[in-house]
Amino acid sequence: MNSLQKAFQRLPIADAEHFWSILKIGIVLHDLGKAHNEFQKMLEGKKSRWYHQRHELFSSAFVKLLDLSESDKELLHLIILGHHKDFALLHQNIVHGYKSGEEDFAFGEEGKLDWKEETQRLNTRYIAEIFKEYNLKITQGTLGLSKNHIFNYLNNSITTEDIKFTELTLLAGALKHCDHAASAGIFETTLFGESNFSFLYNTTWNPYHHQLLASTTEGNIILTAPTGSGKTEASLMWLHNHLKIKGQGRTFYILPYTASINAMYERLNNKMNGNNEIVGVLHGKLSEYIENRFGDEKYSAQNETLKKELKEQFRALLPAIKVATPFQLIKSIFGLKGFEKGIFEMAGGYFIFDEIHAYDPKIIAQIKVLLKFVTSFLNGKVFLMTATLPTFLKKELIDAIGDYIEICADQNLYKSYLRHKVKVLEGLLSSKIELIQDRLDNGEKVLVVCNTVEQAQRIFALLKSDHSVLLHGSFNQKDRNSHEATLKDSGVRLLVGTQAIEVSLDIDYDVIFTEPAPLDALLQRFGRINRHRIGNTYRPPCDCFVFTERNDNDKYIYSNSKVIDDTLTILRRIQNSNDGILHEENLQNYIDEVYPCWNLQDKQVFERVFDHLSNFVWNSLSPFIYDKHREEDFENQFDGIKVLPACLTNEYVNYLENKQFIKAESLKVTIRKQMFAALHSKQDIHLDSCAYPFLYQEKAKEHSFYIIDRRYDEKIGLQIKMEEKVIANQIF
Repeated sequence: MNSLQKAFQRLPIADAEHFWSILKIGIVLHDLGKAHNEFQKMLEGKKSRWYHQRHELFSSAFVKLLDLSESDKELLHLIILGHHKDFALLHQNIVHGYKSGEEDFAFGEEGKLDWKEETQRLNTRYIAEIFKEYNLKITQGTLGLSKNHIFNYLNNSITTEDIKFTELTLLAGALKHCDHAASAGIFETTLFGESNFSFLYNTTWNPYHHQLLASTTEGNIILTAPTGSGKTEASLMWLHNHLKIKGQGRTFYILPYTASINAMYERLNNKMNGNNEIVGVLHGKLSEYIENRFGDEKYSAQNETLKKELKEQFRALLPAIKVATPFQLIKSIFGLKGFEKGIFEMAGGYFIFDEIHAYDPKIIAQIKVLLKFVTSFLNGKVFLMTATLPTFLKKELIDAIGDYIEICADQNLYKSYLRHKVKVLEGLLSSKIELIQDRLDNGEKVLVVCNTVEQAQRIFALLKSDHSVLLHGSFNQKDRNSHEATLKDSGVRLLVGTQAIEVSLDIDYDVIFTEPAPLDALLQRFGRINRHRIGNTYRPPCDCFVFTERNDNDKYIYSNSKVIDDTLTILRRIQNSNDGILHEENLQNYIDEVYPCWNLQDKQVFERVFDHLSNFVWNSLSPFIYDKHREEDFENQFDGIKVLPACLTNEYVNYLENKQFIKAESLKVTIRKQMFAALHSKQDIHLDSCAYPFLYQEKAKEHSFYIIDRRYDEKIGLQIKMEEKVIANQIF
């Protein structure tokens, strides 16, 4: 807790000293219920009469003996009672566990256990020593069952409309964070230091005008600047300035695509790390896995093997700056299990959104709610950056963040950015393989971007290069990480990819061949060409070939054909009037021409999602109340189901048997729900299972997973369209 206090200097709390003092008492009390003799027998593997009671019920019983105000006691009751299970489950535990006395509120069903007898099984001598050690004064009295606190809260829970919401939620989150970190054996929270930002002030580097402005500007920022002009560095200069002036806070670097997260993590990690681990990745499966492991009362710190494993995996959640998709933050305002910890981590935080334009209307709506929440409730500061943000979208974001300052790259920089020469080619990209191969054979670094995985795989197979990489969304995480690492090798001459290459890959190629796409997507693809503009001297504009015809399956990626047609019209105009040279000072006009406003369907989706989520956040979000339907709502928005390629089954099972659950998960590939349904109906996807030791249990647990009978290759990925099936037992 002492370490955490140094890392969270910007909590939206009027009396910070009071906040940390209440938290400390909560920490001291939260485990006292484990002093129950039968609980200790259970931990030691002895026969016990614990009967699945909740230790937090006994812990909270000591609160009323403290010399505190009633409001402080209520806070402590709630955060101690809710630090493992939601209140509905605690309610059921009392209903089915304890007898109802005449003087007590009758829950309607008489249990088996007598509460007074159970409290006599607490080791009061040990508990008294704890109170003495932490100088907590208590009065004499009986230990009451906290049923009224639970029952009253269930009937009148605290939501965002209540003045107590922020303090209660942050106390609950902080207690969980301290509990989990300490259980994993981690007692230091990483802090930003000056050394983490020293690379920004290298004397050989002259910052751009927009970077210097960002380094001295306080408050929320919207930055517009060309791709490759150091927007990431500008955001870190803004962060550095705020840390010096405003104090420490967790920082989240938000990217739209999972595929680009690893590349950005490596980039930041290489530049920012000093002597401590300052950069991490906020991984959805990892946080879910850890939450589940700590959620069980049988976790024992005596298991050194488990403790070591947890320590290594939990470390990923602790760094001061975390690279993530927006979903890892959005899920906290959906009220999913353990969301209090997520909200605490965001409190007083700094939020950097890279390429904010690259989301569909549904996600933009959720991001708008998130931005409004963190700026209104959590004292968060926001840095939004883009090269291609339509004006109508900017207005939506401004409405969310309130006061802001807009920074734009200066006109001289835009005029100097003559990097790209547009060439519109009639027909399909696949009809010009010889042209692409010629550029490869001439020694140029060639980028080819397709709209679908299937097309990218086909083109990759047709081109010949000894130093080539394929990158798309049908690789598992393990192989995708490997491919992104390979891209750092300057010897790579050919990169074939899909939208996975559009954001945050710091790569620099000589020529691009791309299938037709919306203008903003094309501009991001162009941004990987002539990115740094220099070899030994400034390079002249590089060729950007855009083909006019689309494949049949492109409609599933880009359904709005008018946007594609308008984009091609603008590109032809550039080709004819400017000799193809793209003048980047005109980008905003081009973007607003393609996207003048919401189209009707997108606007309806945006408003429906925004209104629905806003209504929940501002009326129903409540600590310790978790609704399974909210989890379903959150999961249903993802058009993907993870499947295991048949050829990786042995490796997957081996990981599970060795309790390497994250590595096992990294072998799976995500496919669209519609494709999953089609293959499942043809029995090309089937459910399998295996038994493996889980957590503390000696007895193996059954685990189910989907296997897809399609070829998988670490260089090509999942070949989902191939007719030839691959049966797992044939391989074995």
